Amino acid sequence: MKLNELVGKEMINIYDGMRMGTVGESDMLIDHETGKIISIILPNRGNAFTFWADRQKLVIPWEAVKKIGREVIVVDLDHTHMRLKNNSI
Repeated sequence: MKLNELVGKEMINIYDGMRMGTVGESDMLIDHETGKIISIILPNRGNAFTFWADRQKLVIPWEAVKKIGREVIVVDLDHTHMRLKNNSI
């Protein structure tokens, strides 16, 4: 699958049904030797309560991707998934 085929797809977590974000609003960590995706990094979707909070990024390991459909990407992440501060990437 080509990277441009992922752009625009909504990411859904089957663990809790949460909409996580859209590929295209994200960054990807790619192995420069193999060209394979290591992880997808989504910005934290803030709301009125977290607007001023320390914003973090959600790191989704490629192994957590369970299914890529025509409109969505289904991932399986529990509550222990990794978050990184903006300046750590």
